[in-house]
Amino acid sequence: MNNTDSLHLTVRIARPAPAVYRYAADPAHLPAWAHGLGDTVEQVDGEWVARSGLLGRVTVTFTPDNDLGVLDHYVTFPTGETVHNPIRVIPYGDGECEFVFTLRRLPGVSDAEFERDAGTVTADLARLKGVLERGLSGAR
Repeated sequence: MNNTDSLHLTVRIARPAPAVYRYAADPAHLPAWAHGLGDTVEQVDGEWVARSGLLGRVTVTFTPDNDLGVLDHYVTFPTGETVHNPIRVIPYGDGECEFVFTLRRLPGVSDAEFERDAGTVTADLARLKGVLERGLSGAR
């Protein structure tokens, strides 16, 4: 990946942008599609906490609801380090949208680690597409 600082990972979803935004903006839905973030998510003392074997216990905070398709979120690791993950839901044609996740390379992350992270996010985006296009609960 040649020390790229950011990588824009995208998937086109055959669902209207507002429906995709509403589904993805609900942290309770994260376990259904964002396996890279955590296996479970729960609200603890007003914060959304995800848990995974890889990351441990992390806190996830989304930007406030908006009509612009901005779904940025902040992940705070057990170390206290917080990472900003930009996400956009962009209308694409009639009844479709693009879901764009910007993966940023953290200091000290090797090419191999960055490629692994990109693979994890790509798999999560494919899972999100599948969930939404099959119309599972909460996706409408």
